[in-house]
Amino acid sequence: MTPNLFEGKNCLITGATGGLGLELSKEFAKLGCNLFLISTNEKKLQRQQKYLITLNKNRTIIYQVSDLRNINDLKKIISKAKKNFKVVDILINCAGVFPQGDLTKSTLKDFEDCISINLKAPFFLIKEFSKGMKQRKWGRIINIGSSSSYEGFEDTSIYCASKHGLLGLSRSVYKELRVHNVRTFCISPGSIKTQMGRKVKSDFKSFIDPHELSQLIVNITSYDNEMISEEIQINRINGTKQH
Repeated sequence: MTPNLFEGKNCLITGATGGLGLELSKEFAKLGCNLFLISTNEKKLQRQQKYLITLNKNRTIIYQVSDLRNINDLKKIISKAKKNFKVVDILINCAGVFPQGDLTKSTLKDFEDCISINLKAPFFLIKEFSKGMKQRKWGRIINIGSSSSYEGFEDTSIYCASKHGLLGLSRSVYKELRVHNVRTFCISPGSIKTQMGRKVKSDFKSFIDPHELSQLIVNITSYDNEMISEEIQINRINGTKQH
């Protein structure tokens, strides 16, 4: 790990108030990053902002309430990031939805909402923020995939499709941007101890701890020489059904 690699860097996190997003925001705040937090819950964002400031009072912590299905909200994220930070050095696509249901009962709206949040929003944000990363010859793009990026599970066809798509996007972006020293990571964990994880019909106690996972993600993305692990699958030691 390169000492103080993230000190002073600008980090944008979608899904920032969720279980993993919250833990990642804490880790990057401790490392001295300026943070731009994106979520749909303003009260949680306000509380989180106040708490993160106590971890690092010398850095800027801003937030925006956004619906990632809405292209105008995505454009507002770009505008606010440029106004407050000028550049985004670290982009973490952590927001996600987990629709469940029989394929024949799933609707086109279910499909479009899931793809918009889990895949279209990451594509849009990567497309915009990678421009500055390429110019500066440094950047981190961290996409939170899933075991469903590699597998298919019953009653989660839409979710699995979105996470397969995110993996494919990550693979392509990795190869396209690596020549500019912009590193792309697709982190694909099994079920996590979060509110979304509670929807999985399995033993919640055996799920991955989001704090441990956030520490692993920071560590994996902290190396700045020749080594890189562009795809990381993370499983839980007990249990088989994952998302």
